[in-house]
Amino acid sequence: MTKDGKILNSEEKIMNLALRLAGRGIGSVEPNPAVGAVIVKDGQITGKGWHKKFGGPHAEINALENCKSKGSNPEGATLYVTLEPCCHQGKTPPCTDAIIKAGLSEVVVAMVDPSEHAGGRGIEILREAGIGVKTGVCGREAKELNAPFIKFAATGESWVIVKWAQSIDGKLAYREDIDEQWISNKRSRRDAHKLRRRVQGILVGIGTVLSDDPLLTPRPSRGRRPVRIVLDSNLRLPLDCKLLRTTGEASVLVVTTERTAERRAEIVKAIEEKGGEILTVETAGDGCDLRSLLGSLSKRGIAQLLVEGGGKIIASFLKERLADEVCVYVSSKLLGRSGRVDISESTSKILEGVELKGVNIRRFGDDVKISGLLR
Repeated sequence: MTKDGKILNSEEKIMNLALRLAGRGIGSVEPNPAVGAVIVKDGQITGKGWHKKFGGPHAEINALENCKSKGSNPEGATLYVTLEPCCHQGKTPPCTDAIIKAGLSEVVVAMVDPSEHAGGRGIEILREAGIGVKTGVCGREAKELNAPFIKFAATGESWVIVKWAQSIDGKLAYREDIDEQWISNKRSRRDAHKLRRRVQGILVGIGTVLSDDPLLTPRPSRGRRPVRIVLDSNLRLPLDCKLLRTTGEASVLVVTTERTAERRAEIVKAIEEKGGEILTVETAGDGCDLRSLLGSLSKRGIAQLLVEGGGKIIASFLKERLADEVCVYVSSKLLGRSGRVDISESTSKILEGVELKGVNIRRFGDDVKISGLLR
């Protein structure tokens, strides 16, 4: 594309621009999909937009507004959009109505929306209105971008992200007698908080609460906060922990077995009096059944779940093939004997031969973030 906005290459180039715009909404639009849109008329880009926040205008509406703000008439133009335009009344009016009213002549769609209220109906409405529709341009890239949304929309199952930070020699934490808290640097931690803003639930094991007493909130907070979930099969959660002291700021869900809840009814009552909620699930071995847990969380509308560890919890989700995505922050530090909890001991056999797809590698100073899809 030249400086004056003329198109130099194919429609794939334009759709890739729409995909990059869509990516700007990640962390703010969930559980909605990230969507980008570009309007092209007479060989020039006349409007661009993306879905910026949950409950706000969709990408198509923002692109049309951008077009009009430049004094350009969208009539007869082509709209490139990364997801099928919605045709239902939700928190915002149907985008198909706005597209038809604007007089667009063609809509190029990367992928069909698999949601029950969509499934191609938006495309049918546009075609019935005389608008040409083409689908599948950069479809694979669009599906990778919105893989969590697609899974939840198509199956009703939560997308599970397993995340950890480690030293270069595979340690997850400093020894308890060493006065150091962070393995990763500030820039990595800032990015991890962005990841927290993307999900509807953050899960840790009771061991993490006992050793670190975390808040598990995204900082800075931007609107809705994810549910904070503790896997605690024996109800060892301290009643004075930060989680239970801040239930007014964000919900706390304590997951235990039915047997433990009956046996420790007084602890259940104390947690509930603090504002926490107890969720009982089936027993698996000597702990909570993770598949039963994910089923319950899905029914609660948790489209994306972030599992933050420690090592035992991470290994459990990986071993049972319940993780969809892995995100690892690797620090340049060598902890050696100063470190504890070796991630490699838990995961080396589990991950043997596993290849990540759609791998993304980013640097944050001396830290490296590696993320990718497991299936």
